[in-house]
Amino acid sequence: MALLNAAPQADESPEEAQLVHKPAQRSTLADNTPTGHAQKEAFDASTFRQQHQDFKSTGVALDPSIATQGQLVHNQHVGGDNTQNNRPLKRHKKGEVGVLEGKKAYKGPWAAYDDEESTSEEEEEDDSVNDVEDNTNVVIADAETEPETVKESSILHVKGKDYLGRSFMHIPQDLGIKLTRDPGESEWHVPTRKAHTYTGHTGGVNALRLFPKAGHLLLSCGNDSKIKLWDVYHKRELIRTYSGHSRAVKDISFNNDGTRFLSASYDKSVKLWDTESGECLAQFSTGKIPNAVKFNPNNNNEFLAAMADRKIIHWDITTKETIQTYDHHLGPVNTITFVDENRRFMTTSDDKTVRVWDLQINVPIKYIADPAQHSMPSVQIHPSGNHVAAQSMDNQIVVFAAKDRFRQNRKKTFTGASSAGYAIEVNFSADGKYLMSGDTGGNAYFWDWKTCKLKSSFKAHDSALRCIAAHPQESSKLVTAGRGSEIKLWE
Repeated sequence: MALLNAAPQADESPEEAQLVHKPAQRSTLADNTPTGHAQKEAFDASTFRQQHQDFKSTGVALDPSIATQGQLVHNQHVGGDNTQNNRPLKRHKKGEVGVLEGKKAYKGPWAAYDDEESTSEEEEEDDSVNDVEDNTNVVIADAETEPETVKESSILHVKGKDYLGRSFMHIPQDLGIKLTRDPGESEWHVPTRKAHTYTGHTGGVNALRLFPKAGHLLLSCGNDSKIKLWDVYHKRELIRTYSGHSRAVKDISFNNDGTRFLSASYDKSVKLWDTESGECLAQFSTGKIPNAVKFNPNNNNEFLAAMADRKIIHWDITTKETIQTYDHHLGPVNTITFVDENRRFMTTSDDKTVRVWDLQINVPIKYIADPAQHSMPSVQIHPSGNHVAAQSMDNQIVVFAAKDRFRQNRKKTFTGASSAGYAIEVNFSADGKYLMSGDTGGNAYFWDWKTCKLKSSFKAHDSALRCIAAHPQESSKLVTAGRGSEIKLWE
């Protein structure tokens, strides 16, 4: 195989001639081609292709007539490396066996050459400087992101007991409606007017939770790092404020009887609170941000936390130890929903998949993924327990079976509300006849569950409506909240 060494043409300028490759021995060789001297050299095809490409693009190539020993030296005419220094390098001494540090440290057959040593020392010095700079940046970043420690406390804004010695936890009996019956016994209707506006948060509201079954109390959390408990009836006033998080509270969850609740915050902690006394009973953390928390409905001494590091953590409250870690998701986990008579749970993630798990087994029994599927930041189970509705980020609500094969019901799709870019909550009326959702424009939407048709909508907030929840007992009572600090009660 031949390598062409081109010589400058007569009509070329001196500056152009300098850019043409000329090996060191060029002047002693006679031209045997019209354009210069061609010499046969034996080397592999890949080397020829590489050098040919380099010569075409930069005008520089290695001289194949010179041995490969030594290092490349700069060619002053072309500003690059096109010849090699044939001077043999002097190797360092092997050193003394048993000496680990210093000039006499044993190097053995790995002793470097003079030029290599100087180069490697410079590189190591540069690397060490970079490492120090990188480590400094890391320390600074950690200091900036490390949440502050806040002492847990609570403020009671009303009298602790009424004239009969009953606390605010007591379910009222003087309303003309029985709040102790099973939810969904009365037929639900879309509300027509605003009954009250709760003010007290100083930032956006992230979650609303009505007291289990009775619904006489309302729990809220927001970006002001506060959790507040409100009275739904009578004076509709603020009852208690819970403080203990240093950053925005992302989610809250009551246990079955409402005596305790969990709070998940951007300060990377989950805290357990006593609803009545306001005492913080326990704190749990893995060093990562929890996105959602849920009590185990069958055992309120356990809860699950959906984490931003792609895991679901199963905690035991009594021992404060992890029961199981579920880690098959490929993105932050957004929701946890108990299904199949609370024997299993369903999770959604930013990886755009839905997975169903058996409790305490770190292998999903169902994996739902589709190329057209989007992330689902909110999921709610139907009161019948047979279906779940999920708010998809492509401006529609999709439905999955909550039992058996957990397949998507493609005949049930609810459209009309814009949810792209926000974690808009989806919810059901207590009787299961209506599906409801907010939207980015502050509107509340209500669909007929059977026909999937939009029944009603109204303007509820000036900014995105993120939280919506129907009262479990009242036939047309509803609470909403969003990016603003106001919570509104509708009836």
